[in-house]
Amino acid sequence: MLFDIGSMKNTIKIERARHNMTQQDLAEKVSVSRQTINSIEAGKYVPSTVLSLKISKVFGIGLEEIFELEEGD
Repeated sequence: MLFDIGSMKNTIKIERARHNMTQQDLAEKVSVSRQTINSIEAGKYVPSTVLSLKISKVFGIGLEEIFELEEGD
């Protein structure tokens, strides 16, 4: 099954706020650019499984608490 790029929503921006983290802070912790974090938050880029796992580890929560498929997908 294939999903279009707009079919996944995330709570990264909310989690960053809870952890008092900037996009740059998170980017450095998961070894990507700030622009990549921005694109993920905006729903323009769906991260790889490895990157998704790194992000969830930084926040100390499960993937399903950060990433969710849009209704109907």
